[in-house]
Amino acid sequence: MRVGIISDTHGDGSAWEQALKNCFQGCEMIIHAGDVLYHGPRNPIIAAYAPKDLAELLRQSPVPLLIARGNCDAEVDAMVLKLPLPEQVVFQLGERRIIAQHGHRLAPGEAETLAAYYRADLWVTGHTHVPVLACQGGRLYLNPGSPSLPHSGPLGKLKTVAVADEQGVRLLALATGEVLQELPWPAS
Repeated sequence: MRVGIISDTHGDGSAWEQALKNCFQGCEMIIHAGDVLYHGPRNPIIAAYAPKDLAELLRQSPVPLLIARGNCDAEVDAMVLKLPLPEQVVFQLGERRIIAQHGHRLAPGEAETLAAYYRADLWVTGHTHVPVLACQGGRLYLNPGSPSLPHSGPLGKLKTVAVADEQGVRLLALATGEVLQELPWPAS
């Protein structure tokens, strides 16, 4: 099974369409780590900002979605999307447990503590708009970055998403689907 992982779309339907076309081909599930429709008061309004259009695209997604609520997501977003927006999403990929939450409420070190407690194989957060894929303590940690409002990080200011499958996790460039970084699942 192949799972698409995205975060921080902030109302950008074109970013969603690019992710489906360039990166999420063959995915059977997509996990969104929050900040789906609204740009938030700290972010600039992007040219492609069209939350109503993105909501419609998500409702018509050919791939089922699991969405963790972000700090810019409100009750009205869940109503418009007609999908639940829990604080945390848990997904089983074969023998691998994936847990996603937006990450805005996590204190330093808390992700590692929670990932160990829940025996997560992959801990996904969003919020920072900076892509990160790392292995620590026998677990993978991922922030897929943002396909809409990327912030500068080790990979520059690229628009990114990620995919996970039985082999591991890959961070992808939104525009091309090029693999920017990949890590295999740690040995159990």
